Amino acid sequence: MLHTKNYCQYLLSSHINYTQTYYAAHVKGLSHDRINRYLARAKLRPSHLWKQVKSDIIQSPNGFILFDDTVLDKQHSHKIEPVRLQYSGNAHGLIKGIGVVTCVYVNPDTGQFWAIDYRIYAPDKDGKSKLDHMKDMLKNVHHNKGLSYAYVLMDSWYATKDMMLFIHEDLQKIFYCPVKSNRLVSDRLDEKPRHAVRDLNWTKGDLEQGKSVEIKGFPRGSLWQLFRIDVSPGRMEFVVTNDKTCRSVDDVRNTCAIRWKIEQLHREVKQTCGIEKCQCRKGRPQRNHIACAFLVWASLKKIAYDTAQTIYQIKENLLHDYLVNELKSPSVMFNLA
Repeated sequence: MLHTKNYCQYLLSSHINYTQTYYAAHVKGLSHDRINRYLARAKLRPSHLWKQVKSDIIQSPNGFILFDDTVLDKQHSHKIEPVRLQYSGNAHGLIKGIGVVTCVYVNPDTGQFWAIDYRIYAPDKDGKSKLDHMKDMLKNVHHNKGLSYAYVLMDSWYATKDMMLFIHEDLQKIFYCPVKSNRLVSDRLDEKPRHAVRDLNWTKGDLEQGKSVEIKGFPRGSLWQLFRIDVSPGRMEFVVTNDKTCRSVDDVRNTCAIRWKIEQLHREVKQTCGIEKCQCRKGRPQRNHIACAFLVWASLKKIAYDTAQTIYQIKENLLHDYLVNELKSPSVMFNLA
């Protein structure tokens, strides 16, 4: 029987193709049907990823928990079960794909990070929204995984009243998250009507140190720190936090920059582990393939940290001996006319 280790080794070793057909074509005695049976019968879950990485994590009392989602592009697939039309930030529009909500732990002291959890976004199957998945994973981090952390970072999609109050009141942790420019706030207690954050007046002191605001829908009298970050000429981002000690927009900018670690995960697992490339139509094989891709990424990341390389260097080095031998004794000879 084919095992998870063999399938993961294939995803790690392959460079250009991650399909079952390609795998079977390169292993004597291995059939496409055998690979398909493995993917259909295995029951890999996010807990397998946690088991893979938990002993490698270097914890910090100042640790960060990051949340975001990505879409696995399936635009050319018409009959894959988990595929649904959803918004993709990379495509800047709606595409057909499989949504994955991911959770990452970051040690700000070492700059290292680890994927520790994920969920498949399939509301037709489990009735859960992306916010539900985030809350489930955050509860799991806080109550079960035993990780030391102080901060939670998330995208504006997750910056709801319930989520922010859950982090602030129930978990008693610090959050930083961008909010949409039309979020209604007031920089004066009980002032009505409230204003969209984009319409607020910002003094020089506000731009440097932020301002205290009330957010519509939150308990009366509760104040939050709001910062305006100029991302580029004509483009700005508004960040809200419950960190009362934060008084510098530069500190906020540096803190929010940590959020890009999760974008790095999404890019690397797509480009080096073939997470988008499974062509199976059923949901279970797709889920198992996604699970294996995350396991492979975790393994590559550990090697990268141990050897001071990038994941891309590790993958490229797999072809080093092949290229040396081909240049020395080409199997296909080039002839110049």
